[in-house]
Amino acid sequence: MEAIYWLLICVVLIGVELATMGLTTIWFAAGAFAAFITANIGGNLFVQLLVLIIVSLILLYFTRPVAIKYLNNRTVKTNTESLIGKIAVVTENIDNLGNQGQVSVSGQIWTARSEDDKAGFVQGEQVEITGIKGVKLIVKKHIQEG
Repeated sequence: MEAIYWLLICVVLIGVELATMGLTTIWFAAGAFAAFITANIGGNLFVQLLVLIIVSLILLYFTRPVAIKYLNNRTVKTNTESLIGKIAVVTENIDNLGNQGQVSVSGQIWTARSEDDKAGFVQGEQVEITGIKGVKLIVKKHIQEG
């Protein structure tokens, strides 16, 4: 009878995983399936629970990072993170020592500073956004491919 319970738990955990797609219960479903097999070959309840815990933790530890890397790759950068790597146009000369500079990116004007204090940029020049410090974009010279 214990084997039926483990199989039922496994099916319920798989159902929860399919409903949420959050990579949260699949590891324990595999552990419950291993406990199901253990029950079928005659392991007592203690051994079944031990197999559940060990298999679940091993799968969680070794496969979750890989699964997250390949299955959750549709994460969309939000807010300012999405600006990094984009090309901006200098709207006000960028001079770190003079504490001035602005760029336009995606229709918005941002205060900008060069990632190198010695490098300045003139109005109309294209720059690449490499980071964000506070409310200022950090930029570098954009090298056009081709």
